[in-house]
This record gives sequence, C-alpha cells and structure tokens, in this order.
Amino acid sequence: MKKTRNLILVAMFAALAAIGAFIKVPIPYVPFTLQYLFCALAGVTLGSRLGALSQIVYVAIGLLGVPVFTEGGGFNYIFKPTFGYLIGFIIAAYVIGKIRENIKKLTFIKAIFMLLSGLFFIYLFGVVYLYISYNLYMGKDISFYFAFFYGFVVCIAGDLLLTVFAAYISIKLLSVLRKCGYID
Repeated sequence: MKKTRNLILVAMFAALAAIGAFIKVPIPYVPFTLQYLFCALAGVTLGSRLGALSQIVYVAIGLLGVPVFTEGGGFNYIFKPTFGYLIGFIIAAYVIGKIRENIKKLTFIKAIFMLLSGLFFIYLFGVVYLYISYNLYMGKDISFYFAFFYGFVVCIAGDLLLTVFAAYISIKLLSVLRKCGYID
C-alpha cells in the first residue's frame, strides 16, 4: 500500500513539474516558470529520495520525447542552454528533502532556508550549464557575467517570491499530511 502511494506521489509531482513548465513568464534566455515550486514541494513532501525521483521521472519523460519542458522535449534538449536548470531540479529536490528529513519541527524561517538551499543548486547547475552550452556547444562567446546576469539576476526575484510562497504552503501541507497519517 505504501509503495503504491509513493509511486502515485512521485508520478503526481513529475506531472506537476511538467505543468509548471507551461505556466511561464517569458524573459530573455531563461523563462520564469513554476517548475521550481513543484520541485521544492516534491522535496518537502516526498523527502530526498522520492522527491529527487519525481524530478528524474519528469526529466526522463521529457528526454524520451514527450514535450513537457518549456520548449518541448526530446533527447536533443540536453543541448539547450537551460538544461542545467533541469539537472538542478533533481539535486534541489534531493537537498530540500534531505534537510526536511532532519528537521523535527518545520518553522517558516527553517522552511525558507531549506528552500533557498535547494534553489542554490538549481542556479548553480543552471548558470554554469548556460555558460558552457553557449560557449562550447553553440559557439557563441559569452562571458560568465552574461550567463550570471541572464541566468540568475534576471530570474531570482520571482524565485524568491516562490520560495516564500512554498515555505508557507510547505508548513500547511506537512500539517495536513501528518493529520492524515501520510508522514510521521
């Protein structure tokens, strides 16, 4: 019964990440989406292993050709400059889940720092991949400052707002899940 529930939750958060890809605000180079919100909630709700697995399933489905990413899907997506953010979602869900597993009582401030820890890895992988992709694969000579500006500075304000929202939702969600007996 527990394995079935876990599989359903992993699939649900993979689907939510896909939906989040299509709720976007177009900005240059890296569109703002709700993928981070669902990635963060996957880590909070499912823990490290299952949270990361949900994002692995999401990325795998996209690489197999289902158009679940912001600009479609398919194996060639690994050559897109924004693919690093997708790798970052996997790491972030794991990190957020791991931190949540080690917190006895989640407060709003702890939730903020937990989510920011995951967000750090999304931007770390995203900006570095953006820089490498443009310079090595696409043959465009861009500076690291350019990648940092368009891959982080332009995007971070929206993700900080999502972090506050996700922290609030996380506390409420975990409370409901505990009352229902889904988590300890």
